[in-house]
Amino acid sequence: MNFWKGEECEYCGKQIVEKKVTLHRKIKGKYIFIENVPAGICSNCGTRYYSGSVLKTIEQKIKGSPKAKQKVLVPVYSYATLSKV
Repeated sequence: MNFWKGEECEYCGKQIVEKKVTLHRKIKGKYIFIENVPAGICSNCGTRYYSGSVLKTIEQKIKGSPKAKQKVLVPVYSYATLSKV
């Protein structure tokens, strides 16, 4: 069943569709990615919506500090440096 069926975006009024996304968060000073998170996505403006149960599950699991399935190296750029090019 689609949790978001019939729901509309609060910003633009367009239909919300369910998709799996990657959620980016900073926890205890470290950045993490959580893949395959069910979310409602506005079909027009892309605003993301998460159900309370999904967010609660993520919070409970992350507090237990499970072992990550993989680690990635992420390059970091400064806008100040990029804007001088």
